[in-house]
Amino acid sequence: MHLHTRYSIDSYLKLDTIIEVCQKKGIDALAVTDHGTIEGVERLREKIEKKDAKIKVITGEEIFTTRGEIIGLFLKERIPYLLSLEETIRRIRKQKGLVYIPHPFIPLIASSLGEELYGFSKEIDIMEVFNARSFLKGSSERASQFAQDYRIVTAVGSDAHTRFEIGNAYIELEDFKGPEEFLRNLKEAKAVIKGKGWLFSPISQGILFWSKIRGRDRLL
Repeated sequence: MHLHTRYSIDSYLKLDTIIEVCQKKGIDALAVTDHGTIEGVERLREKIEKKDAKIKVITGEEIFTTRGEIIGLFLKERIPYLLSLEETIRRIRKQKGLVYIPHPFIPLIASSLGEELYGFSKEIDIMEVFNARSFLKGSSERASQFAQDYRIVTAVGSDAHTRFEIGNAYIELEDFKGPEEFLRNLKEAKAVIKGKGWLFSPISQGILFWSKIRGRDRLL
């Protein structure tokens, strides 16, 4: 539900690595949600087809709005950064995509929407109620309560930025052919939590960013 390739500024995940790990772990569907781009998911889909890897890929994007981050799923085109929240949602809807809220109440993430969510709860399709990179139990509980109060479909995500995080949290659901069927099936899905990845901290993110600048992807 929530994975970043090396096309995200803060991720090291090579496309071949993603395919390799998913095959080993039996993961046969991915929502790729790179920051500010859909190039990674397009290249990944091409590699999957060449390898005949049988992995379904949803085109997503994690988008910085003027008030915080949201994810668009089932997109056809990239959505620019720093549009208003309302305009970003409008553009997701124009592509017949789904509005997915990642890590909504984690205080360590400046881009979490937090209190902003109460102003547009009716526009949310999916709420991430567990993010495997967060160690804060209270934020997950608050997200779950929010989703329950506003009858929003829930999901969990690994938010993987490294190979070791793929599959830390995922959902099991019936196959789907598009966003409407995906959303319907998600209501009956099973959440699976295997572990937690790196903490959301300036130190860990700084190391990852600096390593990428230095080109040390052999470390991961």
